[in-house]
Amino acid sequence: MAEEKKERWLNYLALTTVIFAVCATLSTFKGGGYSTRSVLSQSQASDQWAYFQSKSIKGYLYELQKEKFEVELKSQKANTSRSLSGDYQKKIDTYSQKIKKYEEEKSRIEQEARKLEGIRDEAQKHSQAFGMAVIFLQITILLSSIAALMKKKIVWILGMVLGVFGMVYFANGFFLFIK
Repeated sequence: MAEEKKERWLNYLALTTVIFAVCATLSTFKGGGYSTRSVLSQSQASDQWAYFQSKSIKGYLYELQKEKFEVELKSQKANTSRSLSGDYQKKIDTYSQKIKKYEEEKSRIEQEARKLEGIRDEAQKHSQAFGMAVIFLQITILLSSIAALMKKKIVWILGMVLGVFGMVYFANGFFLFIK
């Protein structure tokens, strides 16, 4: 029995298929990690915005009370004693301090929410790049398999071209050099 002579390019086909498969697996893994980070950051940002809203509502309630006391103080200034006017002013000052405190807290909460949204957006960019890499690399692996079965070098070369795109997106998943 004579052994069938193996064409040399089939060895390269096998090697490149393994490399592309490893990169596709890593792309899936890294893309999933970034996708999870994106979802978690979005959830945390939503929590921060809900917290921001609660502080806004509390601050608004103090503003209403402050305005109420200011109006009462003005309308009754002539009819009330100095001690009652002083009590009104103390309440107004207390509410002003609380309103200021809530505004400062809202500012910090907003910064944190925006930071989390930035993390989410960055993670989505990485995840999208890895997703594109997986698509191109899977098509490359498919074409390489077909080329091996049919022993058609042109099909493998076409797969290699698509594999280059997959590798570019794979690298982009790490470095984001394509916007």
